[in-house]
Amino acid sequence: MKLSIERITKEYGQKRALDNVSCELTEGLYGFLGANGSGKTTLMRILASVSRPSSGRVLLDGVDISLMNEGYRDLLGYLPQHMGLYKNFTVHKFLLYIAALKGLEKGHAERKIDELLDVVQLAEEKRTKTGKLSGGMKQRVGIAQALLNDPKILIVDEPTAGLDPKERIRFRNLLQTMATDRIVLLSTHIVSDIEYVAKEILVMKKGTLIQKAEPHVLLGGLQEKVWTIEASPSEVGALQARHRLSSLVKAGDRISVRILSELKPDERAVAATPDLEDLYLYYFDEEAPK
Repeated sequence: MKLSIERITKEYGQKRALDNVSCELTEGLYGFLGANGSGKTTLMRILASVSRPSSGRVLLDGVDISLMNEGYRDLLGYLPQHMGLYKNFTVHKFLLYIAALKGLEKGHAERKIDELLDVVQLAEEKRTKTGKLSGGMKQRVGIAQALLNDPKILIVDEPTAGLDPKERIRFRNLLQTMATDRIVLLSTHIVSDIEYVAKEILVMKKGTLIQKAEPHVLLGGLQEKVWTIEASPSEVGALQARHRLSSLVKAGDRISVRILSELKPDERAVAATPDLEDLYLYYFDEEAPK
């Protein structure tokens, strides 16, 4: 199975949200990484056939998805960034309603709902109205509805918003398991969501796709650009004024300062192994000096 994105551009009046984006995706988990406004959500909506591009096209195994109609939607599971729930519906009734919209037979839907409520740990809330759920619980209902039809293409936009760290890890592991025979697209600005599970990471910035590669390849591009310095607390302010700091870690009476810099920032600096937090700051920390 291959999803081909060909020269996708999306314009809203004078604003260009996507600018000539092209890439190919096969089975596996892809992480879309970018700051707010980078075009991730716009691209997710086009891939989910919720929105149409101003120009360009999306092909599934060589067929334009705009010509597939329900045939394409039958393969899709989609969790938008902001999903509305009917607050007077119970969790069970809401999922049953979504299952009906997806064309699932009622008996099969009932079994699938029970299975998924166990997966997202909401079985005890089955009869609770969605309006009474916490933000994290509502997000888990959204995750369950996206999985109802056992999709071959799963698109999730900021799916871990509102989830606690334990829930995030659980969901991340679920997506990784599902991605063995599916195309799973995960859009996020939380780098830990994709650091260890993504087949490839697509870095988006200002509507363009600027990088698409395996994580280790992307991080290889930051070699000799990430440094650590053991500094005194009084030195931190001066370092912060001159450089982009990735992190500060207190170690006794010293502070381990992690710096992003094209050149060795200080004679005491030691080259560090880059991680995705460094990658994110390298591309998206616009306010700090280069």
